Amino acid sequence: MAEQTAPRVDVDDLGQYVGKPVQVWGWLFNSRSSGRIVFLLVRDGTGLVQAVVSQRDVEGRVWDQARRLTQESSLKVTGTVRADERAPGGFELLVQDLELVHLAVDYPITPKEHGVDFLLDHRHLWLRSRRQHAILRIRSTLVGAVREFFDREGFVLVDAPILTPAAVEGTTTLFRTDYFGTPAYLSQSGQLYMEAAAMAFGRAYCFGPTFRAEHSKTRRHLMEFWMVEPEMAWAGLDDICRLAEGLVSHVVGRVLERHRPELALLERDTAPLERVRPPFPRVTYDEAIEILRKNGAAVEWGADFGGDEETILSNAFDRPVFVTHYPAHIKAFYMKPAPDRPEVVLGADLLAPEGYGEIIGGGQRIDDLELLMRRIEEHHLPKEAYEWYLDLRRYGSVPHGGFGMGIERVLAWICGLPHVRETIPFPRTLYRLYP
Repeated sequence: MAEQTAPRVDVDDLGQYVGKPVQVWGWLFNSRSSGRIVFLLVRDGTGLVQAVVSQRDVEGRVWDQARRLTQESSLKVTGTVRADERAPGGFELLVQDLELVHLAVDYPITPKEHGVDFLLDHRHLWLRSRRQHAILRIRSTLVGAVREFFDREGFVLVDAPILTPAAVEGTTTLFRTDYFGTPAYLSQSGQLYMEAAAMAFGRAYCFGPTFRAEHSKTRRHLMEFWMVEPEMAWAGLDDICRLAEGLVSHVVGRVLERHRPELALLERDTAPLERVRPPFPRVTYDEAIEILRKNGAAVEWGADFGGDEETILSNAFDRPVFVTHYPAHIKAFYMKPAPDRPEVVLGADLLAPEGYGEIIGGGQRIDDLELLMRRIEEHHLPKEAYEWYLDLRRYGSVPHGGFGMGIERVLAWICGLPHVRETIPFPRTLYRLYP
């Protein structure tokens, strides 16, 4: 091969090099031929570009190489950039040279239809498809937007431990492990630790993986998922709701700003996303019960809402809606009772529109030591495991609260996906731990 002097560039940057020779290093996504021309669709991780190989313009070696390339073979392409509105991304390469780096043999994911189980078995390769690529690029922006928002709002990032000595969200959904002879559990939430961080920094958040050993096969559940959990000292329920709607609005705005092509590829109607602006509507649990009954749902006061009920409620509004003041007995032990009505708590769930259900859950925490001790006893939790948590009420307790937002559920809603399994690179579901 002749000495290469053309610069290597990303597909996303080809517009800066129109009329100039460049190199693109990537993988063959697809190819087709038309007589004396071969069209190579090359992906490099930033985008797709059509590389046009004309038999009359290249050496015989290059022509033969282009014709025998297989799907997902890795290669280096040298060519001149040409603007073409019909081409993917608006540009194409007129090939002068190419170098085969590795010839892929019998790539298992072909352009034909494959079942979901097959694709999940090959998740490590499925990530290369255009749909999965679009979803995970949006996820990356979503994560960045979350961090951007909390940095702007003055929150300190404090990492919570993944191995914990006790439950946060109930003892029935814990993954247990051995910690040198002592039982330990994979974290269900970093919230309790963020309460400690809020007492030190005023505003803190953690962002990481959480685990729930739920025997659930619904389209909204994963055993391992990512959650962002802010916590604020001196905060009431209104403060918490305002922070939540600000976060969601910011995240949706960033995705719309940067990923309209990806949303179009996913065939996502963006009109509902355009309406995601604060303030969000709020209804109490009592009002939600009335809405459900008017829509034919046979639900009794005191029952928790499932997917069907959440769908009915969210369909009654054109943007995310808060449901507040749930019955105390269906919420976590640390939720603060309403002063004028102790049978309900100062909590709020945020339901996404279009039937996507709860994406945020939170509220005020009990800041009274005696009440928190009673709640721990009523829930049959080991007091000794929560002594450090009780210390937060012994030494300078103040009103405080926060919430948790599940990244995968938010991403499923924004992308209009039917199941959360596509929202995380390697999903962990009830029957799947591979790859």
